[in-house]
Amino acid sequence: MKLEIVSPEAILLKTEVESIYVPGINGDFEMLNNHAPIVSLLKNGIVKIKGSIEIDEAFQDKFTKGDNGYTHLEIESGTIEMSENKVIILVE
Repeated sequence: MKLEIVSPEAILLKTEVESIYVPGINGDFEMLNNHAPIVSLLKNGIVKIKGSIEIDEAFQDKFTKGDNGYTHLEIESGTIEMSENKVIILVE
């Protein structure tokens, strides 16, 4: 599935991924390929991205390597939308 993570300053990441785990306001949840359409608010926490992704050098300091092949991005809040196998995350 396609993932795009956007902050007020720039597009932090635009890539293909295997799965995405996010801190939803009603609880954490994971999305896999062909997940049903969803829109949700996100709370303070960590977005976990699984896949072999390349992060632009300008934004590498925002991401950390986690366990089990996940890449982590700490967020304060945000919004997520998934539709037609494309995920857009707006973060602060």
